[in-house]
Amino acid sequence: MSISLINPATGETIRSYEYMREAEVEKRIIRANEVYASWRKTSMSHRAERMMKAAAILREGKEKYARLMGLEMGKPIREARGEVEKCAWVCEYYAGNAAAFLADETVVTDASLSFISYQPIGVVLAVMPWNFPFWQVFRFAAPALMAGNAGLLKHASNVPGCAEAIEEIFLEAGFPKGLFANLKIPGSRVAAVIRHPVVKAVTLTGSGPAGSAVASAAGGAIKKTVLELGGSDAYLILRDANLGLAAKTCAQSRLLNAGQSCIGAKRFIVVPEVYDAFLEKFLANMAAAKMGSPYDETTDLGPMARHDLREELHSQVLRSIEKGAVCLLGGAIPEGNPGAYYPATVLAEVAPGMPAWEEELFGPVAAVIRAQDEAGAICIANSSVFGLGAAVFTEDVERGQRIAAIELEAGACFVNGMVKSDPRLPFGGIKQSGFGRELSVQGIREFVNAKTVWVR
Repeated sequence: MSISLINPATGETIRSYEYMREAEVEKRIIRANEVYASWRKTSMSHRAERMMKAAAILREGKEKYARLMGLEMGKPIREARGEVEKCAWVCEYYAGNAAAFLADETVVTDASLSFISYQPIGVVLAVMPWNFPFWQVFRFAAPALMAGNAGLLKHASNVPGCAEAIEEIFLEAGFPKGLFANLKIPGSRVAAVIRHPVVKAVTLTGSGPAGSAVASAAGGAIKKTVLELGGSDAYLILRDANLGLAAKTCAQSRLLNAGQSCIGAKRFIVVPEVYDAFLEKFLANMAAAKMGSPYDETTDLGPMARHDLREELHSQVLRSIEKGAVCLLGGAIPEGNPGAYYPATVLAEVAPGMPAWEEELFGPVAAVIRAQDEAGAICIANSSVFGLGAAVFTEDVERGQRIAAIELEAGACFVNGMVKSDPRLPFGGIKQSGFGRELSVQGIREFVNAKTVWVR
């Protein structure tokens, strides 16, 4: 089957490619398992050397990889460079910490010696999205390979160049050939890979429907799964918030990666006392974002990754307006531009029943919601089926900390800052945003066998 790649900034066809034949996929799966048998016996120091080399290769090729992301999915060059740097960071983080994270843990019992031994489990399949085409992969691969596992990558169909580049990075870094392998297959063939006897687990970052399909296949085969799915992150603006900071941070989070981020701010829930003042500042920040070519150093807002995604987003905007939302900025597809651009858009007076309230807006569209009071704002934030991230803005840091730690229902809650992932902190969601954790010590322990050893 031939797939045509479209440059989202120009609408032009980049190239075409064919999916892998079944025989090649089978060969790569078997090879990964064979290499795993020896890789799992290597020392942590050896693995760390290879991972540090991968970090160096990423930094050396930063411009090349950044431009590749811009070509395939439209990421602005400044953001793309930052993504490459973050990938190098996660490689260095696990190279430096994996040995401690997976060290044997002695437990006092009735035995003369008893301890927990963390051992690799084998071949892990990663089903990854296009929105952060390098970062999503490396935040899985760095801990998985350092733990002694092998990795298979089924990447999104519109970023095959990124998938190939990542495989080449690990090869150049000295990892055994086949330990990390790219599977160029359509989504319809993922279930068969999950069911393959040598595949021991699967991790997916993507949409709810994709997560449900992968979880069903993995559950049927009784295989471990980690899912990081969609989000509709709520940012609460309380009456004592620093409105300048809040407006700037909210706009930055909403427009990052053209709004195509699971942990991007999407719902802005504001108490009545500061609603008008916040909205004025927020509109100014959103309107100031410059839309343009991914390769322009001054671009703040690049194109969306695909035209069909833009059409879906625009439909959500129009249907929300039909139900009573007020469009204060943007909301129209640019005329005469063949790229998949969509302007920074602000919808106010968003209420239940509207797509902007009920659904994830995966693009540069903000839903501003007027809350009755602080308790009402928290209630609205938690009413979503999603639970990935959330933030609260208040000058009372102790109150903000209490709300973030106890009252908001999400996997990552920030106070006076933008929700983001960090190798040092666990990352993941609850409710329909998925289950399991990536990054930190929790992330590397997702795909190991926590083995009890008891000795008399």
